Amino acid sequence: MAGRQEIELMAHLMRRAGFGASRDELEARVARGYEETVEELLNPEDTQRLGDDVIRRYHVDIHESRLPEPPATEWLYRMVTTSSPLEEKIALFWHGIFASSFSKTQQARSLAVQIDMFRRFGLGRFDTLLLEISRDPIMIMWLDNQDNHNGAINENFGRELLELFSMGIGNYTEDDIKECARAFTGWTVGNAEYMAARAMKASIWPYGAIAWHFDYRDYDHDQGEKEFLGESGPFNGEDVIEIIARQPATARFIARHIYDFFVADEAPVPQWPYTPPLDPGAIETLAEVYVDSGHDIRSMLRVLFNSDFFKEAQFARVKCPAEFVAGTMRLGGGVTEPTLDMKEASAVVGYMGQSLLAPPSVEGWHEGTEWINSGALVERVNFAAKQFNDVEKPGVRQIIDRLANETGSTYTPEELVDSCLDLMGPLTKVEESTRKALVGHVSRKGDVCLRPRTARGESDSRVAELLGLIAATKEFHRA
Repeated sequence: MAGRQEIELMAHLMRRAGFGASRDELEARVARGYEETVEELLNPEDTQRLGDDVIRRYHVDIHESRLPEPPATEWLYRMVTTSSPLEEKIALFWHGIFASSFSKTQQARSLAVQIDMFRRFGLGRFDTLLLEISRDPIMIMWLDNQDNHNGAINENFGRELLELFSMGIGNYTEDDIKECARAFTGWTVGNAEYMAARAMKASIWPYGAIAWHFDYRDYDHDQGEKEFLGESGPFNGEDVIEIIARQPATARFIARHIYDFFVADEAPVPQWPYTPPLDPGAIETLAEVYVDSGHDIRSMLRVLFNSDFFKEAQFARVKCPAEFVAGTMRLGGGVTEPTLDMKEASAVVGYMGQSLLAPPSVEGWHEGTEWINSGALVERVNFAAKQFNDVEKPGVRQIIDRLANETGSTYTPEELVDSCLDLMGPLTKVEESTRKALVGHVSRKGDVCLRPRTARGESDSRVAELLGLIAATKEFHRA
């Protein structure tokens, strides 16, 4: 039997590197070992999930991929059912940094292709990821690089590449932005002219002879000498990316992003030039790994997950809406086939403030406690209560049956609350006032007897109700 501290640590890892896990899964992973689990998450093999062919058979609207809701629902299915949760978590991480949205591009299918690119390259070298995002049709259109021409530059992509994607404010000059823009002239989208010719106007749809794709136009590229971050040459976009990726500022900037998402909530990114990191030593450690590994994200996460600063940071982050919804559904269980409930769940993620594939601006979302307001909290509480109040949910049944099979199946209110807090997390940092409120609620009807199992009625419903109340506590909303 796994020790409590081992379970707590594994639960912490699975909340951060994935979307949480049931007690059975946690015990199985503890049996394999912590470091072995880290390696399995970083190097997934034979990923299992609910197949796209099944999803599309039931959700015919997913074929209508000009709208953002169907691909967002498909992504949520993957978060909830995948056996390789870090693939989806790293895609969510980069989606918040390289934020590009349906609101301007009007192209959900190409946004879904971008998310898949994050899955494939998000754990590799940062240089490669920067190159892929620079060639991504959605990003090109989102930041107007199709309007960046030799002799008539558009600075939007060059500015955000330096400010928000790699180095941060204060580590480059306005001249660097202009020279960066010159390096990316001629990097544009193919197929746009085809559709415009057919429609006699600028087209927003990626359909025609072929889909939108990256197109490099040598005749439109500025071949001249450029001065960028202290280096000179007839740079192209690839050269600029190589220069950016080896800057010490880039190492620190990416390290802080990774710390913010996987360890503890930092201040919003615009405040970073004026606000020191929560743990400068951790940032320095991760930045050193970035340099020593050749800018490898997987290596940074390996060091992070095995570090003391990570292991000690339990419940130091507020779950973003996608994490909260996906984690709640994984714990509640039951997503074994497509249902209309998943469309509703995807919409609820948006009601909580995080419409997938539609971040509010190039800055992405401001996270941490900014996720919590009165409207979003009501959505969170109602969604969780609906999941856990259903005694037929497999995950809920698993918790109830586990309680019933414990030695002595009659629980005082205190014992039931403590046991459910344990099986719902373990939730180890619950305030005493919260615990007393939960105990007081259960006490209204006295002890709970879960045996015999022949009459699975009121007692089971009382446990499910308690699970829903626990999911409404502020502690459950932290990762």
